[in-house]
Amino acid sequence: MTDQSTPTVALALVPDGPDAITITGLTVQANHGVFDFERRDGQPFVIDVTAWLNTAAAAADDDLDQTLHYGVLSNEIADAVAGEPVDLIETLAERVARVVLAHEVAERVRVTVHKPEAPIEVPFTDVSITITRRRA
Repeated sequence: MTDQSTPTVALALVPDGPDAITITGLTVQANHGVFDFERRDGQPFVIDVTAWLNTAAAAADDDLDQTLHYGVLSNEIADAVAGEPVDLIETLAERVARVVLAHEVAERVRVTVHKPEAPIEVPFTDVSITITRRRA
């Protein structure tokens, strides 16, 4: 009987631009906003983050320490969002970007902060701000 499995071919893989880790829909109850009732009652904020980094070494060595641990990062983002209240979702997005870029492996980040229960008088689905930042 012959082995009919696909032969293994050694391929040299070269990164073609940065890789990306994305966290979508991280939901945190927090007390941000310009109105007193927002600060008092709070509301959900939904966070999407894409962090660009080079994951080639982590993949080659199968080593979590060489990449961005998305479980740890999710907790850090949630803590930052739940932290000290701010007026603007723009300010909150900047705070989240700083949390991500505090990780040395993160080269660039895109953050979207959704405020699905924003105090808007007409029917709407979502309000959000998206920012992209990189290390200076």
